[in-house]
Amino acid sequence: MIKVSVMYANEDGKNFDMDYYCNNHMPMVHEKLGDALLKSEVDEGIGGGLPGTPAAYVAIGHIYFDSVDSFQVAFAPHAGEIMADIPNYTDIEPSIQVSEVKA
Repeated sequence: MIKVSVMYANEDGKNFDMDYYCNNHMPMVHEKLGDALLKSEVDEGIGGGLPGTPAAYVAIGHIYFDSVDSFQVAFAPHAGEIMADIPNYTDIEPSIQVSEVKA
């Protein structure tokens, strides 16, 4: 199984609309990616590793697939539309990581 993580850094002066992300963007991603998308998760950063420090990321979205190939086949036809929705909920440039889930 692989996990695609889309991370939004917690940057001063930047905005992130968690309500839109959870209630509009992620359902649209589910609809576009169809059965290839096994599950998704959304993390909201609430703090750093030390008490009183800010979270490194304001939000991280995770989407899971059987393989890199299944992700690429599902995502490619809809990449433009999915990426075009980003300005509707944030002005943060996302970082993306593809990981193999080991445990």
